[in-house]
Amino acid sequence: MTDPVVLRLSDVHLQRGARHILTGVSLEARRGELIALMGPSGSGKTTILRAIAALEPFDAGRITLGEVVLEGGTKPTRDTVRRLRRAVGMVFQFHCLFEHLSAVDNVCLAPIHAHGVSAADARTRAGELLASFGVEHRAAALPRELSGGEAQRVAIARALAVDPPILLMDEPTASLDPERREELGGLLQRLLAQGRTLLISTHDEEFARRFATRIVRLERGVVKEC
Repeated sequence: MTDPVVLRLSDVHLQRGARHILTGVSLEARRGELIALMGPSGSGKTTILRAIAALEPFDAGRITLGEVVLEGGTKPTRDTVRRLRRAVGMVFQFHCLFEHLSAVDNVCLAPIHAHGVSAADARTRAGELLASFGVEHRAAALPRELSGGEAQRVAIARALAVDPPILLMDEPTASLDPERREELGGLLQRLLAQGRTLLISTHDEEFARRFATRIVRLERGVVKEC
């Protein structure tokens, strides 16, 4: 029987200098869940996402994403990172789109240069993703020409370009008005219906209570409530 747990953090510790950022965090996420990480600034929400995406080294513990395993205190191999990029996509708070590339070229970047997908196939996939998020008409636009909501949708499309089963989002509602927040919630529900697992960091209690399947509360790098 297939294990419904697609992401597991086991006793993860992360320290910067004398400061303990994560102190024994353990967490499981199952297929089709939207988990909201909540807590005050500095509680470790974004750090957890970055550790899962191998953007932040951690000191001890283990992070498991299917067959991909990250061990604390060791640098992941190039092959591990390559397989990780197929397992998880990340949408940053400020989107981090490449300013010199159009929306469609931003989405095509990883499939072509990191995974060897042909330019034609990558562009077809990018077009389908942009259309599914309602921004296909902005495919040729540069990031500075996009609204905040459009940039976020392009960033989500980019994160899903290689079809990862897990999507990480850092403060996805931070710059959205109420209408755009509602649209984002609907979009995330569609992703869950596809069997994806979403892990978001947020201060938005209302959004989390409405759309998350589970809320995990952190305080000073420790899970206080789940």
